[in-house]
Amino acid sequence: MTPPPIELTARDQEVYEQELQPWLPKRILDAHIHVFQRACFPDSYTFPPKSCYLRFGGQHTIEQCLQIAGTLLPEAEFSCLCFGTPDTQVDREQAARYSGETADNERVFGMTMVSPEDDAATVERRIRDYGLVGYKPYRNFVTWKEAESVSIPDMLPEAQMEIANRLGLAIMLHIPRANRLADLDNQREMVALCNAYPNAKIIFAHVGRAYYMSNVRSFLDGIAACPNAWIDTAMVNHPGVLEYAFNHFPRERILFGSDAPIAWLRGKSVEINNQYAYLMGEDYAIGSTIHDSEHAVEFTFFYYEMLRGAKEAAEKAGLSRQEIEDYFHGNAHRLLTDVAHSLKLA
Repeated sequence: MTPPPIELTARDQEVYEQELQPWLPKRILDAHIHVFQRACFPDSYTFPPKSCYLRFGGQHTIEQCLQIAGTLLPEAEFSCLCFGTPDTQVDREQAARYSGETADNERVFGMTMVSPEDDAATVERRIRDYGLVGYKPYRNFVTWKEAESVSIPDMLPEAQMEIANRLGLAIMLHIPRANRLADLDNQREMVALCNAYPNAKIIFAHVGRAYYMSNVRSFLDGIAACPNAWIDTAMVNHPGVLEYAFNHFPRERILFGSDAPIAWLRGKSVEINNQYAYLMGEDYAIGSTIHDSEHAVEFTFFYYEMLRGAKEAAEKAGLSRQEIEDYFHGNAHRLLTDVAHSLKLA
């Protein structure tokens, strides 16, 4: 069944035209998007009843991605960094092949998902065969431990990291553990990873999964001192968190990202009593979800809420126009094209 299109309401158009469009740069490189075909899953696979992917027909292809981006950002020159989805049932080889087929390493860049059980030769072959700029591990793929016991070294075995270091690959890392960036072991392991593999480009996704103030304050200093550490701001719409990042992390190493297709849904992440939750305007579950079952609120897209948060944070932090343009495009484009050129992909 063809999923219904993404359409803007009158209120969405007001948000875009009055708040966002006059401020947004003309070029946007979204450095955190999940793109995959239904064929990356086994034929017998069924999505959970509340999976956000059901909104998009059980897949999120590059065509869907660019079409929706064109609807939400009609005046932007849109580009992206794409990788598959970290479901343990995904065929990682097929997902890597699809990422490579979508990538031209100028407008669209691709990564492969990796499991620690993927041998180093397989990882390097995928990178080279499919023209990819790096890889993304995920806690789900560590199958021999309880989820909250997984460490960063568990996710990134030495043999894989040696390839990343030798080739100068980019790594998109969604850190583990319940306390995320505030976890002392995570902080130690993040710095150790950067120091041990100085030629690898480590992107800590979601500002180290710090979606609320008590989870980010005072915890960026370690990786800020590592010249090969970047952060992306995917699914972070908290202006205070973004302002803190702009003021306490090198601005030239901060990347805009969204986590689409989740970001195409209607909702907003909110801080509640030193925690965060997703207020959802659609009946899907994406984590700590609070669903507006009474339709009491007219939501806009998570994507627009992220842009709103970035705008407020940039103004409070005093970003220059060039720094804003770099946040949305230049920083990621320089990073990814440098990797592509070193691999002779572009």
